[in-house]
Amino acid sequence: MRNFFLITLAVTVFQITGCRSSDAQNSRDLFDKENLVAWCIIPFDSAERGPEARAQMLDDLGISKLAYDYRDKHIPTFKKEIEVLAEHQIELSAVWLWVDPHNPWSDANIQIVEILEETGTATELWVGVPDLAFEGLSDEESLKLAVESLRSIQERVEKIGCTLALYNHGGWYGEPENQLRIIKALGSGNVKIVYNFHHGHHQVEQFESLFNQMLPYLSIININGMRIEGPKIMTLGEGDRELEMLQMINASSYDGPIGILGHTEGEDIHIVLERNLKGLKRLVESL
Repeated sequence: MRNFFLITLAVTVFQITGCRSSDAQNSRDLFDKENLVAWCIIPFDSAERGPEARAQMLDDLGISKLAYDYRDKHIPTFKKEIEVLAEHQIELSAVWLWVDPHNPWSDANIQIVEILEETGTATELWVGVPDLAFEGLSDEESLKLAVESLRSIQERVEKIGCTLALYNHGGWYGEPENQLRIIKALGSGNVKIVYNFHHGHHQVEQFESLFNQMLPYLSIININGMRIEGPKIMTLGEGDRELEMLQMINASSYDGPIGILGHTEGEDIHIVLERNLKGLKRLVESL
C-alpha cells in the first residue's frame, strides 16, 4: 500500500512539473530570438545605417528576420538590401506598403513591387492605410473602397508569389472587426492580419476578445510596452499591461512570429532593439 502511494505521488509530481516545463518551453519558443522579427528599424535609425551595416547589426543582436519599412529615399537601395539580407541569411519576412485607397498604386508602391518581381522575392506585404483615408464615408462606403483598392493590390502581388496582411495603423481601417470584414469580402484565404500593440492602446480592455477573433488570421504580432494612456512607443517591460497581453498570447494556439520594434526618434536602433530584447527577457521570465 505504501509503495502504491509513493508511485502515485511520483506520477502526480511528474505530471505537474512536466506541464510546467512544457509551458515554459512554449514561452521560450514563441519569444526566442529565432522567432523575432525586427520592425520599424530603417527610417527611425539615427545612425542611418545602410543595408550592409543593418544586416551586420541584426547579426550582432542574433535577430534573423526583418520586416522592411522605408521612406522614398531608401527605395534606390532596396534591391541591395534584399541581396545583403540573403548573404547574411536574414529572412525578409515582410515589406511595408503604404496604400492610399483612393490611389493605391503610388510611384513608391509600383517601384517596391517591381523590385520584388525583378529579384524573385516572395514575401508578405503589410498594407497600412492613412488614418483619415475613410473620413466622411459611411461604413458601407468604407468597406467597398477598402475591398476595391486591396483587391487591386492583391491581384498584382499574388502574380509574383507575394501575399497581403492588413496592418492596424489607425482609423476605420485599423479596427480588427473592420479588417476581418475586409478579409471576408475579399474572399481569399491568403490575406492575413498584422496586429500592432503600439496602435492598439484604445483596444487593451477588449484585447482578449479581439485577439480570439483575429487568431485564425494573424500573421504576426508586433509587441510594445503598453499603458492605456500611452505613450505610443514604450520599451518592453516598462508598461503595465503588456505582460497580461503576452500571457493571453502565450496561452493560446498562436505560434507565429513576434515583431520587436525600433520606432523611436533620434536614437541608434541597435540600442533600442537591445533595450527591448532585455525587456522581453524579463517579461518572459514572468510568464
